[in-house]
Amino acid sequence: MKLAEASPTVRAMGKWLTRGIIALVALFLLAQVVPYGRKHTNPPVTQSIKWNSPRTEQLAAGACNDCHSNLTDWKWYSNVAPFSWLIYRDVVDGRANLNFSEWDKPQTDAGDIVEAVQSGSMPPVQYKPLHAGARLSSSERDELVRGLRATLVQDPPIPGGGGG
Repeated sequence: MKLAEASPTVRAMGKWLTRGIIALVALFLLAQVVPYGRKHTNPPVTQSIKWNSPRTEQLAAGACNDCHSNLTDWKWYSNVAPFSWLIYRDVVDGRANLNFSEWDKPQTDAGDIVEAVQSGSMPPVQYKPLHAGARLSSSERDELVRGLRATLVQDPPIPGGGGG
């Protein structure tokens, strides 16, 4: 059945559907001009954490560094709104709470990182689909937890960071 032969109700629904799609595309394009979320900087590393082993460093690099260091790998989709807004907020918040590249400054959540990784709340679920290094097996998660514990004993953050 052609649209011209359809009932007035079907034609009206088709028009509204078309208008809705056009409106969504227009909103998506308009969102691209919003400047928030596009300031992709990696500040200089002031002092790196001293990892207990290369393996812990490797696991943390894949699962943590994009949000918890100044070594963020800004992928192409981090320039596309609204994803850019969410990614930028996650990186800014992550660096503010725990930054492996600024170990010479207090680290707010350093005391909670082992529990967060062990419980599975870190890395967050929205990060895992596009980041293979963040999809830790249970043995990799256990290995990272042991490595983080050893690293924090070997190279604790400077006082004043809080956390548990």
